[in-house]
Amino acid sequence: MDACAALAESIERLAERGYSNRRFLKELGRVGGVRRGPLWITDAASGGSNRLRGRGFRARVDDDTDGQARHFAGTVAVTVRIGGRLSGWLTTHVLRDGPGTADGRLSAEAIEFVGLIRSGVLEQADAANWVRRRLCGAGAGSGFGD
Repeated sequence: MDACAALAESIERLAERGYSNRRFLKELGRVGGVRRGPLWITDAASGGSNRLRGRGFRARVDDDTDGQARHFAGTVAVTVRIGGRLSGWLTTHVLRDGPGTADGRLSAEAIEFVGLIRSGVLEQADAANWVRRRLCGAGAGSGFGD
């Protein structure tokens, strides 16, 4: 199984637990190595940890490393705490992941994901499929067009 598929499966398992939307998003951050408690900020500042190594992401969000699942989950963890506007600024100006880069596009997807979950537009039960449709499917014949 590739890392994007594993990320989607992790999201499915979290959705089954019945957490509030905020807790769901924080728990997703743990997939990227960002703890839930007060030490989340040290984890985020250090880049989290790569618990789901591998590939499987679409070309537009694939930076040719094995860390895109960590990147997505870590950005979710930060965004749920500080908001999308500040997260977007930090990814662009501190991490230097410009909007035209794979990492910049993946950060934007993570920020959008948080907004959709928090607003209730995207239900937790549908979140894994959102990730599969939007982020997964790097190989030909995945069934998802870019």
